[in-house]
Amino acid sequence: MAIDSGTTSTTVLILSPEGDLVGRGSAEIPQIYPRPGWVEHDPEAIWKAAVEAIHQALSSAGISAGHVGPVGVTNQRETTIVWDRSTGRPVMNAIVWQCRRTSEICASLKRRGLEGTFRRKTGLVLDPYFSGTKLKWILDADPELTRRARKGDLLFGTVDTWLLWRLTGGASHATDVTNASRTLMFNIHTRDWDDELLQILGVPREMLPRVQPSASRFGTVADFTVLPSNAEVLGMAGDQQAALYGQGCFGPGEAKNTYGTGCFLLMNTGSKAVQSTAGLLTTLAADSRGQPVFALEGAVFIAGAAVQWLRDGLSLIARAAETDAVAASVPSTEGVFFVPAFTGLGAPHWDPEARGAIVGLTRGTTRAHLVRATLEAMAFQTHDVLECMGRESGIALKELKVDGGASANNFLMQFQADLSGVPVDRPLNVESTALGAAFLAGVGAEIWSPEELLKIRCTER
Repeated sequence: MAIDSGTTSTTVLILSPEGDLVGRGSAEIPQIYPRPGWVEHDPEAIWKAAVEAIHQALSSAGISAGHVGPVGVTNQRETTIVWDRSTGRPVMNAIVWQCRRTSEICASLKRRGLEGTFRRKTGLVLDPYFSGTKLKWILDADPELTRRARKGDLLFGTVDTWLLWRLTGGASHATDVTNASRTLMFNIHTRDWDDELLQILGVPREMLPRVQPSASRFGTVADFTVLPSNAEVLGMAGDQQAALYGQGCFGPGEAKNTYGTGCFLLMNTGSKAVQSTAGLLTTLAADSRGQPVFALEGAVFIAGAAVQWLRDGLSLIARAAETDAVAASVPSTEGVFFVPAFTGLGAPHWDPEARGAIVGLTRGTTRAHLVRATLEAMAFQTHDVLECMGRESGIALKELKVDGGASANNFLMQFQADLSGVPVDRPLNVESTALGAAFLAGVGAEIWSPEELLKIRCTER
């Protein structure tokens, strides 16, 4: 079983020992926007969505929970949750990775000349995207929270840790190296929480989870109302690293791009930690056995979310799937360009204050031109990141593996291939994130070998 807790919904897949998809469930996660630029989730809603999706998956598979073996968990990564150790109740809503409320904290740390310190140890830039400044914001909001955290009464976790805590009935407070590497608190070279960074951010080590390899024993399911079996959680990875694993990118130079709410491009660099000077991130991923390796990442904050905006904000389309035919109905955008910087710009620009813009409008601009410009924007942003990766890694990309909902869009995939000059390799099942979590659990349980995973992953170009 794979539990994929994303930004807008949770998906659960059940695979047979042969790798066939036998069960699927999905449940939405409500979005909370308390102020402009702020994004929150109710942690209890995240948990309830997981429970609902698990029950749906079991029902669709026509099996009892007793047939479920190893469980893998993958998640929206930088989203930050703090809860009470004894009661299990969150102290406030989760601060979602998209939230920009810590922009001033990041700016203050930069003014103090600390960005180089964070960059050198974590491979990340100082941006509101990451968990560390979100956790600082929560603790700074109430000194009592800091006091309780120092006593060990409060726990921090990203969504994987929160779900693991609930699944195991509070017995396991853990995360994996990929999620830890996205917090601004974890030294990717020593593979441990960094005391200097914790002191800078004012975060007590006592509230942090233990960190394990992505394929390892995380805990045993104890909440039998959710999954009435003693299934073990044996795989865990942040969503983008799980997708990298699900795509079989086990060797240096292999790369994938996930076209979801945002676009996330990762390249496996093996044992080499490539220090970017062009706005890419150095992060941790998993090798074929689920052990830590380095990767380069470029994060594009808004991709599929721009299509949602066309649908929900402008009512230009009724369904996202329409964009394929609508974009192809015109030969070009006629000079219209869309910069979908609704929540700032990610790699390689890292400008949290940037906002969206549409330029080149004329009286001849139609709905089709705007739709095409939106899809092209995803490809242009991806191409920027691909060029940076090639220069900084010294590796010429031979193909780009793709997944995520928008990868089903044939116009977008062909435009990406034409623009970037490499074949685009799309799996038959584009839910690579959930598959990656299942694969990690299966490798952890020694059900599959890495060679067998590559056979399971069927592709089309």
